[in-house]
Amino acid sequence: MPLFSVRADLLPIKAHFFLFNAGTAPVVPFLPVYAKQLGFSPLLVGFIYTALPLMGMLAKPLMGAIADKFQCHKSLFISFLMLSIVSFFSMMYIPPTGSKEILMDIHCNLDSIVKVCSTNGDMCMADKIIAEQSTNSTTFCKLECIGDTEFLQSVCTSWGMPYYCAAQHREPLNHALEVAKLHLPNIGKTAHEKGVTEPPLPKTSAPQTLNLSVKLIPYHSIQMRNCLYVRFGGVKDLNYDSGWHVPTCKKLVEAPCKAVCESQVLTEIGENPNDEVPFAFYKFWSFVFLMIASWVGMSVVVSIGDTICFGLLGDSPHLYGYQRLWGSVGWGLFSFIAGFLVDEFSSNHVRKDYTPAFYVMAVLLTLDILVSVQIKDAQRIKSHNIVRDVGKLLMDARIVIFMLWCIVGGMCTAVIWNFLFWHLENLAKCGGQARIKTLEGLIMLIQCFGGELPFFFISGWLFKKIGHINSMSLVLFAFGIRFLLYSVLIEPWWCLPIELLNGLTFGTFYATMTSYASIVAPPGTEATIQGLVGAIFEGIGLSLGSLLAGSMFNYMEGATVFRLYGLVVLVICSLHIIAQFFLARNTVLNLTASGKGIDHSARYASPNDAISMLADQCELTNS
Repeated sequence: MPLFSVRADLLPIKAHFFLFNAGTAPVVPFLPVYAKQLGFSPLLVGFIYTALPLMGMLAKPLMGAIADKFQCHKSLFISFLMLSIVSFFSMMYIPPTGSKEILMDIHCNLDSIVKVCSTNGDMCMADKIIAEQSTNSTTFCKLECIGDTEFLQSVCTSWGMPYYCAAQHREPLNHALEVAKLHLPNIGKTAHEKGVTEPPLPKTSAPQTLNLSVKLIPYHSIQMRNCLYVRFGGVKDLNYDSGWHVPTCKKLVEAPCKAVCESQVLTEIGENPNDEVPFAFYKFWSFVFLMIASWVGMSVVVSIGDTICFGLLGDSPHLYGYQRLWGSVGWGLFSFIAGFLVDEFSSNHVRKDYTPAFYVMAVLLTLDILVSVQIKDAQRIKSHNIVRDVGKLLMDARIVIFMLWCIVGGMCTAVIWNFLFWHLENLAKCGGQARIKTLEGLIMLIQCFGGELPFFFISGWLFKKIGHINSMSLVLFAFGIRFLLYSVLIEPWWCLPIELLNGLTFGTFYATMTSYASIVAPPGTEATIQGLVGAIFEGIGLSLGSLLAGSMFNYMEGATVFRLYGLVVLVICSLHIIAQFFLARNTVLNLTASGKGIDHSARYASPNDAISMLADQCELTNS
């Protein structure tokens, strides 16, 4: 087939790849941070993204088997495309869970401050809160604090709240007792026991609960290690409806508090690990349900869409890359456009407005449905026993190695998709944080246009030159080198040249995975095999990779994680080369012993002959 000739029957599938990826790009990359903005903790978001690939793992082979059994590929394809639109668009109407409770301490002295500490090692907290309040001089928090006798005396004498001077024999709120026991070990000790020689303090039988509203001045913020100190602008007692007071004390006194703040930055910094997990909230479960529905919809559309594409290509599966590259064009273009629109609609707002992204998604995926109706699905041979045919295929050693390769590829992909931006943001100095989203947008552009697009384009030529088996080894080698390069980064902007390797680690990887699955699939099981391969890559590889990498990032620096991944993948690449060498050698010996000889002609085998030729040591030609 001439390189630049255009087959009319392939135009709709090209348009589908473009519109589907362009339609999902405005929403899918931003869903984790969208969930964060709704008020869900990183733990809950991690739980969701661990469960989602498992749902795809169940849906892909099941829907593929149904499509093969009843020959309804196109109907299922369009139905699940509609499901994706409805579930994505419905997410826009989920309200936030409300303000989250955080932990902070009051430090009262000549100047009073609140202390908020972070557990994520963010060294740019002061810059972030100052940037957040660039249009406002103050921000407000409501505090519930536990005050001992020293703190209450300071409140009484220095804050102008005399009613706390007579606060004797009050009982604290029950839920405040645990906080008091944890943070105030001197409760119940006398002044002499504490080594204090000041005049006796008012006697109280227990620490007292104070409900305060505080006015903070973010411009007067400093950071020391992992804690942020923000200056008071005023304090008001909510129990007694008093006026605003300037909080100063004659000596340093402290009180632990629970707080709800207007500032999103403070809320992210001081997250309370004991805050109630919102499993009971209908908002959380609505979001989970819509995430599962959209993920299943996308998974089935991708799996059956690839099956339809290979059916149209017939005896030219090496041309798959020419069709799929339009998906990279759509993704790279509209992920950047969506990010720009969200920033424009969110100017002068702390919370991002994702409305334009959802509307762009709905329009593009609706156009995809209109285009997909025009796709002419090729007729297929119907398998008499899908389970038997698939089971027989899975008994071959080469197929087992191929499945393991898909799992390793999924685990490596999960590290890049879920933790690359995390690593880069940790590398960015405080001054570089202002442009970090621009960098992330450029990364996606380069990944698509500089990496995936050209390698999808040359994938057919690459398979002819080195074959599928060597392509698999090349992908593993590229993953290892890419991870090692990430591990030595000092300046995050230097990652841009590394993203060109995405052409090998995703473009070549995905083209190899799908075309190999199409070649080896027995007649009538094409959708089942594509679904099974996709499920293994997604349900096992992505899920396991996310879990493992997340655990490693929790205990190690990003550079260490990428270095370990890189070294392990290079070892696996070596083992893959060795295993394929011995399998190819045994195949040659078996064919020679059987008197069949060795066919050195370069060709794509039919599905029935595929297993015997998957050593793939020769060049492939059009057939």
